[in-house]
Amino acid sequence: MGNRPNILYLHSHDTGRYVQPYGHAVSTPNIQRLAAEGVLFRNCFCCSPTCSPSRSGLLTGMVPHSNGMTGLAHRGWHLDDYNQHIIHTLRRVGYYSALVGTQHIIHANRLDRIGYDMALPGGDAQERTRAAIAFLADAPPQPFFLSLGYKETHRPFHGAQPARGGYAEDERYVRPPAILPDTADTRRDMAGFNASVRVLDGCYGQILHALDDAGLAENTLVLCTADHGIAFPGMKCTLTDHGIGVLLIVRGPDDLSGGTVVDALISHLDLFPTICDWLDIDPPAWLQGVSMMPLLRGEVDSIHDEVYAEVNYHAAYEPQRCVRTQRFKYIRRFDDRETAVLANCDDSLSKDIWLQSGWRERPQAKEYLFDLIFDPNEVCNLAAGPDKQDVLEDMRASLAQWMEEANDPLLAGPIRAPEGAQVNAPDAVSPEERTRPASQILDLGDDL
Repeated sequence: MGNRPNILYLHSHDTGRYVQPYGHAVSTPNIQRLAAEGVLFRNCFCCSPTCSPSRSGLLTGMVPHSNGMTGLAHRGWHLDDYNQHIIHTLRRVGYYSALVGTQHIIHANRLDRIGYDMALPGGDAQERTRAAIAFLADAPPQPFFLSLGYKETHRPFHGAQPARGGYAEDERYVRPPAILPDTADTRRDMAGFNASVRVLDGCYGQILHALDDAGLAENTLVLCTADHGIAFPGMKCTLTDHGIGVLLIVRGPDDLSGGTVVDALISHLDLFPTICDWLDIDPPAWLQGVSMMPLLRGEVDSIHDEVYAEVNYHAAYEPQRCVRTQRFKYIRRFDDRETAVLANCDDSLSKDIWLQSGWRERPQAKEYLFDLIFDPNEVCNLAAGPDKQDVLEDMRASLAQWMEEANDPLLAGPIRAPEGAQVNAPDAVSPEERTRPASQILDLGDDL
């Protein structure tokens, strides 16, 4: 491809799929515009429902246990090799790389290790937007990769403003996620989330207008996604679809336009090889996803029979793996805890309700099997019942084979953290409690 397009990577914290084009009662007209002009994926999943590991998977094309990012960057984790970041593959064919805002794959004071040509990591939402608009107005002569990351919709949320956000921010009329009880506190919590989505969408609108004004829209591939599910109990940091399901909208020339909706299973791991395929450049040997281009060209109906995801460390250690097909989800835990790791859920009004109602004592199983047709909210565990044992055995075998092929270190025992990495104890209730070196917690023999 002689005239390679620019790439604009728009990403946000903790947004899941809770935006207008996925049918939620929140107004996001600019994300809706992207969907109407591009390709919306209804079944895209991250490879880990926790911040740094998820982003590392998309940007390296490898699952976290393969690229080294098994925990959070600001708590001491890092990639094994930053040359595996997509910007270095793109640089070899002439791309200029720029970062504005959130990156979350290395500690902020070591940002230079990633290798961006330009990096402006700080600022609030409007400052980041202004910086990105300035970049687009004076874009380099060669094609560019611009990563534009927002903290929205990470907690704490923006204050709800019904006068600006309408019913979506009026706690009297908001509906919380389906897995949570409908109470005054969960509605208030959701109204705050919707306020953050409004801010995010407004920034995206300014960026899309700036692309138009700079005459770049016709030759820019826009990728719009989030790291994982929303920060409510039973969602972020879980391997249910509430945790690993993410929005993905792609807009660009040729095959990436037209208001198309794709229902096929997609992983974040597929974006790196898709970009390589679309740009006609050789993909690196380490990539673990597959190109979506045959799907986008209508040559196939699907590219995956199943997708996989993992959890290792978030605030605390909680090793889990899952495999998802169109019909079933299998989750296996690799610790001996009989109750939830509460520190891996962000503090909130909604979490308080679960805690007050006995979440600390609520038992959890070693294995989960869900029938996603009859149980899309993943609340009825079929693993112990007699009816789906053949499915359970198939899903177990599929997960085991994937772990073997991906050289998953969890097969050999607990995954060790980098030296100096900080975590909460597994029995902590809040991520804000005192942290300790991860190696110390493991060596002390705490229940993992």
